[in-house]
This record gives sequence, structure tokens and C-alpha cells, in this order.
Amino acid sequence: MTLELGLDTFGDVTRSADDRLVPHAQVIRDIVSEAVLADELGVDFIGVGEHHRADFAVSSPEMVLAAIAGRTRRIRLGSAVTVLSSDDPVRVYQRFATLDAVSNGRAEVILGRGSFTESFPLFGYSLGQYEQLFEEKLAIFAALREAGPTGAPITWRGTTRAPLSNQRVYPTTAAPLTTWIGVGGSPESVLRAARYGLPLMLAIIGGDPRRFRPYVDLYHEALAERGAAALPIGVHSPGYVAATDAEAREELWPAYREMRDRIGAERGWGPMTTAEFDREIAEGSLYVGSPETVAQKIAATARALGIARFDMKYSAGTLAHDKMMRCIELYGREVIPRVRALLHVHAA
Repeated sequence: MTLELGLDTFGDVTRSADDRLVPHAQVIRDIVSEAVLADELGVDFIGVGEHHRADFAVSSPEMVLAAIAGRTRRIRLGSAVTVLSSDDPVRVYQRFATLDAVSNGRAEVILGRGSFTESFPLFGYSLGQYEQLFEEKLAIFAALREAGPTGAPITWRGTTRAPLSNQRVYPTTAAPLTTWIGVGGSPESVLRAARYGLPLMLAIIGGDPRRFRPYVDLYHEALAERGAAALPIGVHSPGYVAATDAEAREELWPAYREMRDRIGAERGWGPMTTAEFDREIAEGSLYVGSPETVAQKIAATARALGIARFDMKYSAGTLAHDKMMRCIELYGREVIPRVRALLHVHAA
């Protein structure tokens, strides 16, 4: 049995030592440095999110990942997630096929609808077509992925973009592009992933992770009904590692609260309390603490859900770059070996 252990970042805009917001360009350069460190430490995967708003620096994950590819050797490179609904599936496929080439087969794409909606008006799409856009564009992407190694022509007709008629798309890939479907808790999305025969990435950002067990079972059942082999399931959740539990909580709390309250104000949530923060760490989906504490919690989630990969989102609002670098070092040097020892599993 194997378990991959990765890291994710949304490119959150951080604060400098003098408490100033760091420019987007520097945040992006810092992400590259963080990924290089993760590669050196043996972390399996680095995921970079896509957003189109001031508090996140990355709007084009594959560009950042290409820069990372040139400075790393083994770490797998992917999005977290690519907002397929407001992009063109042909161009998304071409960009990740190109990333796969320059990284010597290390590219992955996690396709999702995104939890923010800024990209829809930015690129001229209606939120009224939220479901239809994703469904049609995923159908195109799945066809391109299947044809990828051969460059075979595809034909498609729908309502959200121009039709494709016996069209070839390049570059070709050595193997079908590794593609996950990102799911935030919708049974329909779970069934969609099974229907297309694609691995499932569960975004569990709050509450007891065990509440997602019914989605895991639904996915397995849907694959079995189709006569398909079992496919990997992954989990993406936020976390932070420091030398001790107390230090981790103290360092993360101000930045996490600021981020949570800023987004919460947009969505009608009340301010986050320390009690809620502590509850999420103790019982929910915040993987915060010493290496031993975080390893024990990851192992418990892996056992409960039977996952093949766990990706910890190590960026959190304005949390400083140097703190994230220390978190990555502890994750790679101490958390990963502990998790594998607890579960008696090997590296992928």
C-alpha cells in the first residue's frame, strides 16, 4: 500500500517582516522557492490554486508550475484547482500537456468549479450556466485526455462553446494526462467523477473529515456499477506545522482569522472565534500542531477514508513566507515519515 503526501498553496498574499503586504510578483517567486524546498525534502506533490482576486497572487497556476518544473527533479506538479467552467478546455489541456512535457511527465490537473466566482464575469460567463459550463467543458477535456497520447481527432457539439469537428489538438502526451476531479461535497460531483473514470479529490476544509465517508462509498459504488477498476481518492485540507502544538496555534491564528473573516464577510458568516478555531483543530479539518500531532491526524483521516493522497494547504492568508518555509521543512522531514510509519505504508 502506498500513500502520497503533498502540499497545496493558493498563493495567498503574505505580510513582510515590517507588516506590509508583499507584492504579487514576490509572492509568486516565494511559491517557487517553497516548491523547490518541498522537492528537496521528498514531498510527493505541490498544488497551486487559481484565483482572480487581490488576496491571492496566482491566476495562472500552470505558469508558476512551469517555473517550478525547471528547478525541481521529482515532485509532481498540479493545480489546486483549475476553474474549468470559466476557461477553454482545449487551452487548459494544451497548457497542462505542455507542462507535462517540460516536467518530464510530472504534470497533474485537478479540475473543479472553484469556490469563488470572480472568474465568471472576468471572462464573460454567466453564473446561471454554472452547472452546464462545467459539464460540457469536462466532456471536452475528457475526450482530449483520452486522445492525448495519439493526437486522435475529436468531435463535440454543445451550447457553451464552438463545436469541434474532427479536430486534432497538440501537443500529444506520452500517457493520458493525470486528471482529478475536485469535489467540495456534492454527490452529483462524486458521480460525475466516477462517470468519467477520473480520480476524486475531496476538498475538506471544515468539520469532521469522517463525514465524507458516504461520498467515498458512493464513488466506489458508482465505479463498481460501471465495471470500472478502483481509482485513487485524495483529500485537500488546511494545516500548519510548528515545533509544538502551542507554537503552531499561536503563529497560525492571526493570519487564519484574518483570511477567514475577510472571506466570511463576503459570504455572510460571523467572525471566527478562538473556540471555533480550537474545535476545528481538535475535531475538524485543520491539521495544526507539532509534527507528531499533525501526523497522527493525517493518519486518522487516511484510515477513515481509505485515501491514496493527502495534500495539506500550508498557506493561510498573510502568514509569512519564512513561517511557511519552516512548516514545509517540518512536514517533509518529520510529518511524512511519521504518517507512513503509523500506517505502515510506503512512498508512491
